[in-house]
Amino acid sequence: MNGEISQSALIGRERYLSTLRDLLDRAVAGNGSAIVLRGQAGIGKSALLNVIREAATNQHLTVVSAVGVENEAGLPFAGLHQLLRPLHAEMAKLPVSHQRSLRAAFGQEDGSPDLYAVALAALQLVGEAAAVRPTIVILDDLQWLDSCSADVLSFLARRIGSDAVLVLGAARAGSEDSARRAGLPEITVEPLDEHAAAALLEAQPPLLSRTVRQRLLGQAAGNPLALIELPRAMRQSTDRVVEDFPLTARLEAAFAARSAELSEPARTLLVVLAADVTCDAGRLLRAATELAGTPVGTAHLQEAIDVGLVEMAGPLLRFRHPLMRSATYVRASLTLRLGAHSILAEVLAGFPDKQLWHRAAATLGTDDAIAAQLEDYAQRSRACGAIMAAVAALDRAAELSERPDRTTALLLHAAELASETGARREAVDLLDRADLSVLGPIERARLAVVEEVVAFQRYGDSDRRIRELVDIAADVHVAGNTDLAAGILWCAAARCSSQDAGDVARKDIAAQLDALGLPAHDARVLAVGALSLPWERGHGILAQLEQLDPDRTDVATLRLLGYAALFLGDFRRGTAYIDDAAAISRSEGRLGLLSGILGAGNWTRIWLGDWDTVRAESEEARTFAEENGQEFYAATGRANLAMIAALRGESDLATDHLRAIDASPLAAGMRCIQIAAQQTRGVLLLLDGRADDAFAALTRVYDPTDPVSHPMQCWWVAPELADAAVASENIDVARELLADLPILSKRVPTSMLLAVDEYSRAVLADDDHADAAYTAALNGSAGAWPLYRARLQLHHGRRLRRLRRTSQAREPLREARDTFDALGADPWAQAARNELRAAGESSTRRCATARDQLTAQELQIATLAAEGLTNRQIAERLYLSHRTVGSHLYRIYPRLGVTRRAELAGAISGIS
Repeated sequence: MNGEISQSALIGRERYLSTLRDLLDRAVAGNGSAIVLRGQAGIGKSALLNVIREAATNQHLTVVSAVGVENEAGLPFAGLHQLLRPLHAEMAKLPVSHQRSLRAAFGQEDGSPDLYAVALAALQLVGEAAAVRPTIVILDDLQWLDSCSADVLSFLARRIGSDAVLVLGAARAGSEDSARRAGLPEITVEPLDEHAAAALLEAQPPLLSRTVRQRLLGQAAGNPLALIELPRAMRQSTDRVVEDFPLTARLEAAFAARSAELSEPARTLLVVLAADVTCDAGRLLRAATELAGTPVGTAHLQEAIDVGLVEMAGPLLRFRHPLMRSATYVRASLTLRLGAHSILAEVLAGFPDKQLWHRAAATLGTDDAIAAQLEDYAQRSRACGAIMAAVAALDRAAELSERPDRTTALLLHAAELASETGARREAVDLLDRADLSVLGPIERARLAVVEEVVAFQRYGDSDRRIRELVDIAADVHVAGNTDLAAGILWCAAARCSSQDAGDVARKDIAAQLDALGLPAHDARVLAVGALSLPWERGHGILAQLEQLDPDRTDVATLRLLGYAALFLGDFRRGTAYIDDAAAISRSEGRLGLLSGILGAGNWTRIWLGDWDTVRAESEEARTFAEENGQEFYAATGRANLAMIAALRGESDLATDHLRAIDASPLAAGMRCIQIAAQQTRGVLLLLDGRADDAFAALTRVYDPTDPVSHPMQCWWVAPELADAAVASENIDVARELLADLPILSKRVPTSMLLAVDEYSRAVLADDDHADAAYTAALNGSAGAWPLYRARLQLHHGRRLRRLRRTSQAREPLREARDTFDALGADPWAQAARNELRAAGESSTRRCATARDQLTAQELQIATLAAEGLTNRQIAERLYLSHRTVGSHLYRIYPRLGVTRRAELAGAISGIS
């Protein structure tokens, strides 16, 4: 950036500098962090970054930096390569797999690295550099960074808390870049106040009259770049100011006026530079010479430097501000711009990807040959995880394609890829530009799949949308694509799960599924059948699941089988399938898929009693989902965390998660999320002693017209309803609401349905039948699940004490207390202690365990270390720096009262 700007523009920026210097000091002390400066063009973001760069350099810290380049946004990992080039010597410290991922990403060897494999390698590389000396990562113009680099760096920025690393970024206000999607902390750089603006303007030549100065202050509106550049654009002898255009246009006009002072060859050189700001100076001069038709040399380069438009940065020539580039490019003639791209394509013959983009930029109208090359480029980009680079290539290919049907096919393919990354806005824009009237049945089906991902809520009438999907599946099947037809039916069945559907719509799905002629044991048949007609087909599906021995390496099959089992209530089998699918997705770095798998599987794990795993994996899933823009999975992760917090008595934390769910527009129509949130509200009210309110909240779950109701999950809420009914003396109402449960649990005899039926029957039983009901429940499915068993024992002990069978009451109350303590369910444990006290037996307070000392992630790390995994293996599993893992363990040991890794297993075992 302009050296003058980076000094003068710091007038009035003391508050921002103080914050950034504090972050720098914390990084030097080993407390990493990341922050993004956001503001309008010319507001001084780069100047602030430069101050920190200079301070870090003076302290002999490692500084690496990259600048987003608008015309390199389609080149995968271009920005990351620029950033990590100075750390090349540290690469030898990485595992070979990480070295290969980075080299393949940078085109230095063959391979198709997954995006997150590159991200983890980059994280480890920066961590190695920070272990030598604190490392400062500076990223300017984030809004123009290629999407792959931006995603990698957002991944890195969220995982450096234990490393001596500071990540500083700058981005334009209003841009939807990956930093914003990833939720990185931001500082909005505001315009200068009146006093600071006046001081900055006073320091600029030429001398201005008071009237002109006041008009310039008004027009600049506190923008430092405007206060510096607009006076330069004025003639010293006149009081005229630039016309009342928007500020950006006025600045571009000022820069264009400055370039008018240059010779023709120098202006041509600037146009070539504006067409490719990453081209080295030697090639730039050659291209400019050919374009100008006259020699362009260093003297012309010096002209541009002297007027303050460009500067040298190593082998590169760069504009001192992005607006200087845009002013040069936009105001050049079309012939000159096209010629610049055409000639650059020739001089960049050794860089085929850049050459292709220049050829595309040099093309007016259509060109099927270049469109085909861009489509090939998109395939290569997708193979290495550069999804959004592939989207950009397909988008440009669509513009160059001659036939409307081909244009639509390319836009549809681009939308499909964008939907994979959660880029909903981009996908919708692509579809809006496509001519959908030319689609055949196969393309219509592909479109429907994309719409189910990016425009789910556009179709508010679930039954109507399901009928559309069933019709599309029928057409696709007739067209010969049974696999795609099955995929469409899965989308329809998923709506039955997430939103509910009428009987006719459900039967339509099942009928079309049968028409596909797939084997009865096919995972798609089982999953679609389970979600669409659970009561009618559930028993047969369970029988098929019992006999299956699926390929444990097939993620798609494992997911479908897991979803089928979980939806029907076969929690242990479903969780086993989901765990296998999660392990494969984790090992392959498929974090987008992993967030969905973890979110779905961990709600059911709550009732199995594995709360620490739920907490850790749900936090992990929520982080991944937020990074990938997967709002639905972020909401499901929060639903899991809200319930765990409620059961553990952390009511404020649970309420915070529920508020976030309520604020999510995507969660509003999702019954599967809403019923989970409502169940949690019921638990919070019950544990707060508001039994009547809890019962009222939970009865809503059994009203099919209520948006918090769900046709399958409503029965899972039976234990909470029974608890609230007893506490609020609404037993008869609860019995009526649950009257169908015994019949349903026999029709689909899964462990969850059997457990909740046994539980509610025992808790709601009258005194004449209660002993038998409690014995049956404790010896049946409900008794096999720790949470339900302990709650049954609490109810039973309370009842026995009420009947003055005090000595009999103590044993179940002791067992309930101990189980609640082991789970960390403090409110329930305290209730058991109170009952024991009333029964004449004192009870000591629960001893602190590792759970009380550690965060969810720390407990996860400690558990994995206790299982024998090395720091690097833990880092690979959890997508952390291995040094971060080491730092966590260093803090974990004293909290658990251990000094060696070998002692962790004993400390951790006290939790379970």
